[in-house]
Amino acid sequence: MNGKPAMFRFSLLAGAAAAALLPQAAFAQPAEPSGQPADASAQPAEATAQPADASAQPADASTVAAQQPPPPATYHAQESREIVITGFRRNRADVLSGTSVLSGEELTRDVRPTIGDTLARQPGVSATSFGPNASRPILRGFQGERIRIMTDGIGSLDVSNTSVDHAVAINPLTAERIEVLRGPSALLFGSSAVGGVVNVIDARIPRRVPDEPIHVDGLLSYGSAANDRSANALVDVPVGSDFVVHFDGSYDKSGNLRVGGFFLSPALRREAEASPDPDIQALADLHGRLPNSAGRTWDVAAGAAWIHGDNNVGLSINRLDSLYGIPIRFSLDPAVEAEQVRIALKQTRVDGRAEIDTGSGFIDSIRLRGGYSNYRHSEIDDTGAVGTTFFNKGYEGRLEAVQTIRHGWGGGFGAQYYHRQLETVGDEKSLPFNTTSQLGLFALENYTHGLIRAEAGARYERQMVDARADAIIGNPDLHRSFDAFSGSIGAAYGPNALRFGVNLSHTERAPSAEELYVNGPHPGTQAFEIGDPNLRKETSNGVELTLRGSGNGYSFGASAYQMWFNHYIYEQATGAIQDDLPVFEYRQADARYTGFEVEGSVRLGRIGGVTLNADALADYVRATIVSTGPAPRIPPFRILAGLEAQSDLVNGRVEVERVSSQNRVAAFETRTDGYTMVNASLSFRPLGHANNTEIVLTANNIFDVDARRHASFLKDFAPLAGRDFRASLRFVF
Repeated sequence: MNGKPAMFRFSLLAGAAAAALLPQAAFAQPAEPSGQPADASAQPAEATAQPADASAQPADASTVAAQQPPPPATYHAQESREIVITGFRRNRADVLSGTSVLSGEELTRDVRPTIGDTLARQPGVSATSFGPNASRPILRGFQGERIRIMTDGIGSLDVSNTSVDHAVAINPLTAERIEVLRGPSALLFGSSAVGGVVNVIDARIPRRVPDEPIHVDGLLSYGSAANDRSANALVDVPVGSDFVVHFDGSYDKSGNLRVGGFFLSPALRREAEASPDPDIQALADLHGRLPNSAGRTWDVAAGAAWIHGDNNVGLSINRLDSLYGIPIRFSLDPAVEAEQVRIALKQTRVDGRAEIDTGSGFIDSIRLRGGYSNYRHSEIDDTGAVGTTFFNKGYEGRLEAVQTIRHGWGGGFGAQYYHRQLETVGDEKSLPFNTTSQLGLFALENYTHGLIRAEAGARYERQMVDARADAIIGNPDLHRSFDAFSGSIGAAYGPNALRFGVNLSHTERAPSAEELYVNGPHPGTQAFEIGDPNLRKETSNGVELTLRGSGNGYSFGASAYQMWFNHYIYEQATGAIQDDLPVFEYRQADARYTGFEVEGSVRLGRIGGVTLNADALADYVRATIVSTGPAPRIPPFRILAGLEAQSDLVNGRVEVERVSSQNRVAAFETRTDGYTMVNASLSFRPLGHANNTEIVLTANNIFDVDARRHASFLKDFAPLAGRDFRASLRFVF
C-alpha cells in the first residue's frame, strides 16, 4: 500500500472521535515524518512527502524542545510521541483538541499501579485517588460515565464506571504507550466519552515481526512509600516470516501506603480534638501508613498475529486477578464503627483485531476490533464475609472503513456495538439485574486546501437499557431506549509554526443503568443512592479554541473551551439519612463547564553534549450546576514546571507542581487546601543510546507534604503518598 497516507491506515476510530465532536485539522494530510522512527506497525508515509524539520513538531509540556537523536529504526524503536495512533493515525500537531502521549522513558518514570495516578501529571488530567489501588483518570473535571477508558480502542469492560472504589481492569504495567484525548475529539468512541478518552496500547496482539529469534522486554520496579514491588515481562517469538506468538505476565505487590502528614484533614483533626471521647481524640494524631491500603495484582496473557505487509490479524487472551484494600474512612461518631473492606477482582478477557489493506478504490483500508470480558469482584469485610459481588459480562466490537484521499477530500465511516450484562448479589445490593445495548454509526469528512483544514462529522447512537424489578422501589419503566446524535464542524488555519483552530460541537448522552435504577446503600462513597428511572438525555453544546506553535527550540499549545449542558445528570444530597448514610438522588439541571489548558517547552541552551530545557503546563476548570451552584469534586487550578538536562546516555529532571486550594465547593463538600510538591528523576542507558535498556531513579514528594486531591471521595481521610523513592529497570533484548 505504498504511496498512501500513513494516518489513514490505522483506523477510523479517532476520525469519528474528531467527527463525533471535534473537527480536527489535517486528517486529510499525510502524517509528516517526526524526528523519531516509527515501529513496524507505523505505515509508511507517502513516497513524495518531504521531511519536516524536527523542531517544527510541537511537543507537550514534558517533551523537551530539542529531541535527542533516535536509536536505529528497528523492532525495538519506540513509536514517536508526536504521532497519535488512537483512531486515525495522525500528527499531534493536526489534532486541535488536547492530546497527551505517555511512552518510553516518561512512561517508565510515571507508571503506577493505577491508570489515574500514572496520568496525573498530564495537562487537563487529575485522578479520583480512592486509595493507591483504585484511581481513575479525571479529564477536564469529568469522570465516571463521561470518561471512556480503553485498551487498544475497546472499553475496559469492567464496572469501574459504577463507583470510584472499583479499580479499572487494565494493568498499566503492560502498556507500551498511553494516549489521552481530552474534550469532544473523543466522542467517536461513544457518547459516554464527552469528557475524553484514555487508550492504553499494549503489544498483546503483535503489530510487528521481530527481527531476531526472540524479543524480550521487561520492567522491574520498587517504590518505598508502599514497599511496592512490581515486575513485568513480555516475549515475542516469530514463527516463519509472517506469524508472531506473544506471552506476557506481570506481578505487583504493595504494603500499606505511607502518607505525608496526618490521615485526617485539618478540619476533621480540629473536630476530633474537640471531642470529649478519648478514642475520637486519638484519631487526630494518626499518621504514617494508611491501614487497609495494601494490594497485590497478577496478570498473564498470550496472543498471536499474522502480519503480512499492511495486513494484520490477531487474537489474545488474558487473566487479571487483584486483591486490594480500601483505606479506612475513620468516623468521628463513636457509635459508628469504621469498615475495612477489601475487593477481590477477577477478569478473563479475549480480544481480536484485523486490519486489511483493500488495495485501491474508494476504501483504502478496513479495521475490525473486538473484545469480550467475563468479570466479577467481591467486596469482603474484615471478618472475611462477602458483602456484595458484581458479575459483569460484556462485549464490544468496532468496524471502520477509511476512504482514500482524493482531491483534498478524505474521511471514513464505521459502526460500533456494545453489550453489557450486570448483576449484583449480596446484602448491600443496590442495583437490579440489568443489560445495556448500544449501537453507534459514525461518519467523517475532511478537506484540506493550502493552510485551511476543515472537518465535519456525525455520530448516531441507539441505546437500550433493561432492568428487573428487584432492588427498585415503586413501579418504574424497566425498559428505556434512547436515540442520541452528536456532531461537529470546525476548521484550522495556518502552518505547523502557528495554527489557530475553532470547533463547534453538539453532543447527546443517554443515562446509564446506574443513573436510572440504583437504589440502596453504597458504603464505598458513604451514600445511599437513589436513581431516577425517568431521566432524559443529557445534551450539550460546546466551543473550543486552540492555538499551537513551534519553532527552533520551542513549542507551545493552548486550548480554551466552554460547554453548555441541558438536563445535566448529577447527584444531589437531600438531607435525609437512610441506613445511617446520607441520601443522594440523581437529578437533572442545566450546567456550565469552562476551562483551559496551556503547555509549552523551550530549549535554554547546550553545554557540551547536554541540552537544557524548561517546560510548564497549567490547567483549570470551573463547573456550575445552574440550579444548585458549584459542581462537586472539580479539580482546582494547577501549574507544573520542570527543568530537564538531556544527553545521549543520561537525563535528569526536577519539577515543581503547585495545586491551588479549592474553595469553590458544593453544599455537601468540604474545601481542600492547596499544596506544592517537588519531584526529581535521573535516568540513564547503561548499554548505550542505541539500546532501549534504561535505569530510572525518581524521588517524589521530596518534602513529604500533606497533599490531597479535591476530586477524591477519601480526601479528608487518605492523603496522597508521602516521600517516595522509586527505582525502575527496563530491559530490552
